[in-house]
Amino acid sequence: MSKTRVGFALTGSYCTFQRVFRAVEQLVEEGYEVTPILSFSVRDRDTRFYSKEAVRDTLLKITGKEPIATMQEAEPIGPRKLLDAYVIAPMTGASLGRMAHGIFDTPALLGAKSHLRNGRPVLIAPSTNDGLSTSAENIGKILVMRNVYFVPFGQDDPVGKPRSLVADFDKISAALSAALAGAQLQPMLYGNLKKG
Repeated sequence: MSKTRVGFALTGSYCTFQRVFRAVEQLVEEGYEVTPILSFSVRDRDTRFYSKEAVRDTLLKITGKEPIATMQEAEPIGPRKLLDAYVIAPMTGASLGRMAHGIFDTPALLGAKSHLRNGRPVLIAPSTNDGLSTSAENIGKILVMRNVYFVPFGQDDPVGKPRSLVADFDKISAALSAALAGAQLQPMLYGNLKKG
């Protein structure tokens, strides 16, 4: 029996990467064949959280695969039916805006567009400080897209950052299983996700 092939795309929101790496590890441990995919910003930027080399090397170590990091590498995902499911975690406000308006100008987003042409699921894990302000409209537009599902999300710091939304990255595996079955994992909205 062949493994379920999952593309796992990372966009900015670097502060969440430790939790995202754990989610990728969990999927690999559960038997998924995971292919990492990077946005341009993740591919090209060093941050106070991780260097670009550390991100690449960590994903390579976990998955055994070199990350897809160019438009040319991402484009064949759909035509060649390379994946069964596609995860974007974290998905920033900028990437939410692009997807909501049909702008697929990074490897992470082009891979999703290419994958969606086959009617296969895309799972989104939002992480944005403006989720309850300027990104709210974009989340609403994406919620009605066919074959697109969300990792359950909520306010990560309602007092300190009252408009911020972050996915519960521990739910990626469960949300992926649901998406592969054509269902949205519920509840989709949580209260305060801040770990105390």
